[in-house]
Amino acid sequence: MEEQDLAERCGQGDNLARKELYERYAGRMLTVCLRYAGNRETAEDLMHDGFLKIFYSFDKFTWRGDGSLRAWMERIMVNTVLQYLRKNDVMNQLVEVSDFPDMYDEPDSSMVDVIPESVLLQFVRELPTGYRTVFNLYIFEGKSHKEIAQVLGINEKSSASQLVRAKAALAAKVKAWVKENA
Repeated sequence: MEEQDLAERCGQGDNLARKELYERYAGRMLTVCLRYAGNRETAEDLMHDGFLKIFYSFDKFTWRGDGSLRAWMERIMVNTVLQYLRKNDVMNQLVEVSDFPDMYDEPDSSMVDVIPESVLLQFVRELPTGYRTVFNLYIFEGKSHKEIAQVLGINEKSSASQLVRAKAALAAKVKAWVKENA
């Protein structure tokens, strides 16, 4: 079934279309949730909550071409996770600033290229929640520090410093993995 037809049928409440939508996109949506949640159980719960929001929000969906359905669904998933993080006051559960440096040596891209994507995603999931959230919003969602600050209720400097510390932690993990697996 084509994406546009699938979206229309889901909007009409067609349960077979909803099942197909879930089966087609659940893996991708779980990956989005995992990037933020850090653990599989929470990510799965959030993904299910996100799908419920998706199923009941098709009246707000506008077809804009191939990929627009997936992009819309991903925005709902990200918003579902961010709502969960805000509700649980996760941004105030930060790691001590001294735990990660302000400066770091960025690994050579050839080092990163040899690491399996699943390992890189695991590194992201292992970041402290605040760092992981800022990293995801900045890198994967393309948000500015001003936008991140507004979404998370923090200041822009905090967003920027958490991003640097997230990158420093990831750089250390990449270097250690390459050294161990080279």
